[in-house]
Amino acid sequence: MAGATQGVALSQSRLSSEAPDVTAQRLLPPVQMLVGLGLAVAGVVAFSFRPVIIKLAYRYNVDPVTLIMLRMVFALPFFLGMALWPGIKKGAGTGARAPIAGRDLVLTVALGVTGYYAASFCDFLGLRYVSAGMGRLLLFLYPTIVVVLSALFLGKRIGLREVVALVVSYAGVALVVWSEIGTGHPDFMTGAALVFMGAFLYSVYLVGSSRVVQRIGSMRFTAYAMTAACLCCILQFLLLRPLSALDLPLPVYGLSAVMAVVCTVLPVLMTAEALRRVGPNLVALCGAIGPVAAAVFGYLVLAEPMGWLQLAGAALTVAGVMVISLWRTA
Repeated sequence: MAGATQGVALSQSRLSSEAPDVTAQRLLPPVQMLVGLGLAVAGVVAFSFRPVIIKLAYRYNVDPVTLIMLRMVFALPFFLGMALWPGIKKGAGTGARAPIAGRDLVLTVALGVTGYYAASFCDFLGLRYVSAGMGRLLLFLYPTIVVVLSALFLGKRIGLREVVALVVSYAGVALVVWSEIGTGHPDFMTGAALVFMGAFLYSVYLVGSSRVVQRIGSMRFTAYAMTAACLCCILQFLLLRPLSALDLPLPVYGLSAVMAVVCTVLPVLMTAEALRRVGPNLVALCGAIGPVAAAVFGYLVLAEPMGWLQLAGAALTVAGVMVISLWRTA
């Protein structure tokens, strides 16, 4: 998604044979374990800086349509390279060696438009009205939404542990939202709803992509889906904005390039390599750093408030999501 590029790699790894199993994780050499954990943490931190970059860019009065287009323009060459690179094309693991069937290609494009274009656009719109930490916290809810959608459409049973995790997660979000009502932007609730819609669309993407990933491979799927999303963002700009909208201060282009490379492309690659080295359980555990890192970045860079209510709510949300994430990867 929008950004949540780490989540797709993690969720996809649960459906493929590319990640090592629990027994193999216990036998990992210490150096491989440290490198894998380092990559996982670096990927989480890099992605968590994205809402801060967006908020900084908004200070130059750039609109979301133009900003998301610039991000995708800078990211597109990397994902095109991934899609065309023989190592990705041939792939490794379940379903990655076979040519892509027309139906799978259409599904990949459609899911990319849903999970990376539409979800990202909602996130970009919402971040005009909510803090960077709040935006990251709401986006972090996507595993809980996946649980509910899987129960509704895939017949997956929701157990007591999942119910408790859902209650804890949303209690935490409610606490943070309550603490920010009346103290932030007047359209705070609109922004929160938009970011949550982004998380919902990204969850639809994850649930819908499960079987396609098994057939064509996770890295190839990500490259194709991201390429489709990049092209949609560029097309949206060409339809809705004149070329004169690109007459922007130089820092906007610099921030967009950082957002594309550091906060989009690198997290995809680092998380994929971390999954290969240490598996999904440890990568999921590192994901808990995300909302905390975003809140700290927002506090240090944007001077966003970080009181005890926000911290308590974030802790509850992270705890609930981690219960679901770690249990489902076990």
